Amino acid sequence: MTILVTGAAGFIGFHTARALLERGERVVGVDDVNDYYEVSLKEARLQLLEKDKGFSFVRGDIAGRDAMAGLFRRHPDIDRIVHLAAQAGVRYSLVNPYAYTRSNVEGHLVLLESARHLKGLKHFVYASSSSVYGSNAKLPFAVADRTDAPLSLYAATKKAMEAISHSYSHIYGIPQTGLRFFTVYGPWGRPDMAAFIFAHKILKGEPIPVYNNGEMWRDFTYIDDIVAGVVACLDRPPEGANTPPARIYNLGNNRSEPLMRFIQVLERAFGKKAEIKFLPMQPGDVKETFADITDTQRDFGFQPKTSIDEGIPRFATWFRGYYNI
Repeated sequence: MTILVTGAAGFIGFHTARALLERGERVVGVDDVNDYYEVSLKEARLQLLEKDKGFSFVRGDIAGRDAMAGLFRRHPDIDRIVHLAAQAGVRYSLVNPYAYTRSNVEGHLVLLESARHLKGLKHFVYASSSSVYGSNAKLPFAVADRTDAPLSLYAATKKAMEAISHSYSHIYGIPQTGLRFFTVYGPWGRPDMAAFIFAHKILKGEPIPVYNNGEMWRDFTYIDDIVAGVVACLDRPPEGANTPPARIYNLGNNRSEPLMRFIQVLERAFGKKAEIKFLPMQPGDVKETFADITDTQRDFGFQPKTSIDEGIPRFATWFRGYYNI
């Protein structure tokens, strides 16, 4: 049987596809390889995946109905789906809002409409986000907390995905799990995220933008821990008393780190002091994130292992190698 991984050229999609291939799965990857960030990085990830004979790739837009219908016709043996394709980034949603409804809402719906016709579908796992918690003052964030007051369009589209999935599980009985990711970082990461932005600027001697005057905390989660959680979840679809068969979990490090300490660890890893430019809070941003992973630990043994003191040096080593620094 075959696993479909959407967003296979992306950060988490690439690592997830590679982990599945390494354990002998057949993987079909799909990605439109758009230019939201440097396409060369996405192509480099794909080149690594395409070395494995178990991997095949479809270049296409998940919101394209005909393209996705064709993909599912060509691969009727797909029995599991890991849907990681999305238009990411809180701040970019202020610039190009329609990209978010197109990819995150329409794309999610198109995939579910195609997937519901698969005869052997065992599990549909999709990426949500810690952004759905908005300005939740209760810490750590638990899945049962209110998520009806998003602070950004990005968060609103992720919440919409959760609602759409619940309805499709109710109507069609599709086993689905949404995973709320908390600030993922590591090798082959996204250039629009803090680790990448800060690394480039530290090495160039340019000031790094630090919002809310540094009064920020994040549940930084290393990519290997995220992938371990995704794969463990994929292997355990909702069953038994789940009616409808839909559930949601947090995937985070279960530790909220001050942003300034994150920067200090980056400085040590690159051996260079950062010049900091303090700025006010950005629209749509949140001050603190912190994942309650009690349910995730109980139901599929998720246990993050990597602190930023271990993960950031690994990222720095990859970064220097990839950019020949």
